[in-house]
Amino acid sequence: MTKYIFVTGGVTSSLGKGIISASLAKLLQARGYRVTIQKFDPYINIDPGTLNPYEHGECYVTEDGAETDLDLGHYERFLNTPTSQANNITTGRIYQNVINKERQGDYLGKTVQVVPHITDEIKRNMRILGDSGNYDIVITELGGTVGDIESLPFIEAVRQFKWEEGSSNAIVIHLTLIPFLAAAGELKTKPTQHSVKALLEYGIQPDILVCRTEHHISPDIRKKIALFCNVNINAVIESIDASSIYSVPLLMMKEQLDKTVLSKLKLPAKHEPDMESWKDFLGRLKNPTAEVKIGLVGKYVELPDAYKSISEAFIHAGAKNECKVRVEYIPSESIYPENVKEKLGHLQGVLVAPGFGSRGIEGKIEAIKYVREHEIPFFGICLGMQCAVIEYGRNVLGLKDANTTEINDTAEHQVINMMEEQKNITTKGGTMRLGAYPCDIKKGTKAYSAYGKQHITERHRHRYEFNNKYLAQYEEAGMIASGINPDSKLVEIVELKNHPFFVGGQFHPELKSTVANPHPLFVKFVAAAMEHAKKKTI
Repeated sequence: MTKYIFVTGGVTSSLGKGIISASLAKLLQARGYRVTIQKFDPYINIDPGTLNPYEHGECYVTEDGAETDLDLGHYERFLNTPTSQANNITTGRIYQNVINKERQGDYLGKTVQVVPHITDEIKRNMRILGDSGNYDIVITELGGTVGDIESLPFIEAVRQFKWEEGSSNAIVIHLTLIPFLAAAGELKTKPTQHSVKALLEYGIQPDILVCRTEHHISPDIRKKIALFCNVNINAVIESIDASSIYSVPLLMMKEQLDKTVLSKLKLPAKHEPDMESWKDFLGRLKNPTAEVKIGLVGKYVELPDAYKSISEAFIHAGAKNECKVRVEYIPSESIYPENVKEKLGHLQGVLVAPGFGSRGIEGKIEAIKYVREHEIPFFGICLGMQCAVIEYGRNVLGLKDANTTEINDTAEHQVINMMEEQKNITTKGGTMRLGAYPCDIKKGTKAYSAYGKQHITERHRHRYEFNNKYLAQYEEAGMIASGINPDSKLVEIVELKNHPFFVGGQFHPELKSTVANPHPLFVKFVAAAMEHAKKKTI
């Protein structure tokens, strides 16, 4: 029988429910359990696919093409197992499903209400992964903060679910904050007490409290929290600020969070968590033998969460190379021919990031021209790859008005154009080329050197592609298509022959990088940046 863990948050947002959920899942996985995590988001959008990155951070795409919350990236990076559409559910999707059923006549004669119809639909989605038979434990993270109007139906669904399944089959972990008042010189437990009181008012007694704190919690404070919040003292878990999110599983293991959870769920501990490879990764992460500075040129750099998977992929690739990667975020709008050397000349590598729309695109093209001419390692992702094609067309092939139809649909040389199947689509949500697609790689290329194999799959999120009408012209001039989709013949990877490292991918390699399997293109890119750094010091 599948067991369920619900993770709620209180006091304030951004406490790190996703990291705690992923860390607990990692520990349970390391004990031999089959674990997955799902995220329930209280916003009314069907998914984050149409949200501006400034609103929500990056949109994380799964293998099956779901546009999801960025926390699913944490789940995959920690567990090294793919997520799916079923791992991210929003209020919008819940209401859409209920309304569709009402229109189909499923509720004939009934008044459709939040209770029981909305809460039943929430519970149905909570059980989908458990009912698959693939998992021993399903962890469900509830977005938002207890007390929010938006999250009330989810909290009520958890109350019902817990009552239906029984206390040893479904437990609630409440993540809360123990703030430190510098003027008083002490930690304060009152916000946690009030947060738990709010949960109790909704009919939920948390089984475990995980307390975010900047300072260690004394035994007296633990005892006080346990007394006022009706939990066992060993169920008061300290979650102190960590230098890296990848340290959190080991901190939670030290606090015996996994043991407490298994005890509550009446599951055997099996054996101690096998975290040796994780410790090895942390050792390489914290003790680098080299350092490189890589520029990330993008539109949304004011909010680093817009490029969360890219920054994490650099951490994984850096550890693999025993190298500290310092990412310098550079707004593409700030780059001009007059200042490009000042902006990029000191870097050992430049990644041009994905994005949509015309803002900042000329800055990206200018950055690519500079790194191409000065043989600085370059990596382009999605729009970054498309900009590399445009730059090469303008400055090497002499196609002066080379462009993408996304920006200028009247340009004579539309070297990037909209895919045929996208041309008649008018709706925005979930209609791009999404999810994993195959790619065949040519031997003898930089891409083949990175992957070490011919047949791969990568995840996509785009509407525009390389215009194959120009392919022969580009390859004659030295830009080769080293990766091709075997079915559609779309160009997936371009690279330059006579350059230390100049690779662009139409897909999003960052989405498949994990602690256990750093993405090979990022690993090779960081290695190329290290080589470039050596040359500059000779």
